[in-house]
Amino acid sequence: MDFTYSEEQQMLADSLRRFVASEYTFEKRRRNAREHGAFDGRIWSALAEMGVLGLGIPAEHGGFGEGPASQVVVQRELGRALVQEPVIPGAVIAGAVLSHYAPAALQTQWLPAIASGERVFALAYLEPATRYRLDAAQASATPSANHGYVIDGVKSTVWHGGAADMYLVSAKLDGALALFLVQRDAPGVSVTPYPTIDRLAGADLALDKTPATLVTADGLAALEFGIDHGIAAQCAAAAGAMERLIEITAEYLGARKQFGKPLASFQALQHRMAEMLMHKELALSMAYVAAQGLDAADPEERRRKVSAAKVITARAARFVGQQAVQLHGGMGMTDELEVGDYFKALTMTDVLLGDTDLHMERYCGAMAA
Repeated sequence: MDFTYSEEQQMLADSLRRFVASEYTFEKRRRNAREHGAFDGRIWSALAEMGVLGLGIPAEHGGFGEGPASQVVVQRELGRALVQEPVIPGAVIAGAVLSHYAPAALQTQWLPAIASGERVFALAYLEPATRYRLDAAQASATPSANHGYVIDGVKSTVWHGGAADMYLVSAKLDGALALFLVQRDAPGVSVTPYPTIDRLAGADLALDKTPATLVTADGLAALEFGIDHGIAAQCAAAAGAMERLIEITAEYLGARKQFGKPLASFQALQHRMAEMLMHKELALSMAYVAAQGLDAADPEERRRKVSAAKVITARAARFVGQQAVQLHGGMGMTDELEVGDYFKALTMTDVLLGDTDLHMERYCGAMAA
């Protein structure tokens, strides 16, 4: 896999950087989180027009059919600006699952809606008692004469669940995990949105005999496949966030003076900045590894590469975030600087889509296999 930017990828990266520089200033991002629940329909439509939402959608369904390498390019730029809209759950994960596991009729119906931004998808697979275990869902689906299937159960911490109008829901069907599509306005759906510490949003879903459409009976494989695509995108976004946070910290050290000299001139602080840069470069390299793993024919190779990238990226994100806060001194602990926003977002890299403990276990299992 060639990770050198093509001319088209470089143009897309440049366009995205200009876009987020104007539309995702510190003040606008804070206002978006405070007033719009981290979802701005105008920004979402603009991302669709730029091709971000349809990047991985097959061309026959209104997308561009690009591979994981292009997703790294896009997510790196979105991560630099901490773009809050649900690109990863709403386009990357849902797009991957539907493109590879949904029947042709569902692909024709929903993939163009994802690419155009007409529909916002969210993945509802976590439950209060299951932690990150994909196959431990307690929600259940049963056949229905009127609706195909109905689902009963509760889903928790649905990433951007409040902004979504469509949900990919995991539930047990005849004892095995399956994936279903549930519309937000379907009978029996109750959505409780709430803000999260990284200025994004989550939601809890309660489903009471809710009509649902079966996506695939092979729910575990489909769910794992979609989440792996989400993790690869998340790693690239985290690398972009680290990159920008290092720039912000370097600017601060260059401007702040102590004993008549810029802080950037002190060798001890230079060493700490160098360590941050090394961690960022390692994380970016692992984002490429994760993207490469998505193209692997062997599922165990994909699991190994994606989980390794998740673990190393999460550790790098925590290190870079903590060092940036400390290098800003007392100001780093205040809400006045955007360093805090980056720190919170990078800290959440560990817990989104499975924490380090889970992925270390998964990596070891893939290595053993």
